[in-house]
Amino acid sequence: MDDRAHESAVRAAAPDTARRWADAGRVVTHRDESGRRLVDGRDLAAFSVEVAQSGTGDEEVSYTSARNAFPGIVTAVKLGDIAAQVEIQAGPHRLVSLLTREAVEELGLEVGMQATARVKSTSVHIDRT
Repeated sequence: MDDRAHESAVRAAAPDTARRWADAGRVVTHRDESGRRLVDGRDLAAFSVEVAQSGTGDEEVSYTSARNAFPGIVTAVKLGDIAAQVEIQAGPHRLVSLLTREAVEELGLEVGMQATARVKSTSVHIDRT
């Protein structure tokens, strides 16, 4: 499985996160003759189970009707007195959302953390992940 398939299979993580996991040895990789990083399907399956089981079980479940989800990394947070602007880099997509300062503070959004932008119609909802 090449990097693209690996990133796709570990969709909850940003591509850079998936690469860091591989670099840290959390998922076993090897390189082919052209230098591409490969992940064996069995190793990826074992890693996926490990990640799923490492949760504490008390995470809050989010229910939403928004079907267009863009998991990514928060790259900017600009706080005003009342409003805020949050930018998320989700793969090749840069998403910008205007929301209340209170919402940003309640979600604890900070640069570098993982978050998911959910798009429904013309509004973007940010879920902390």
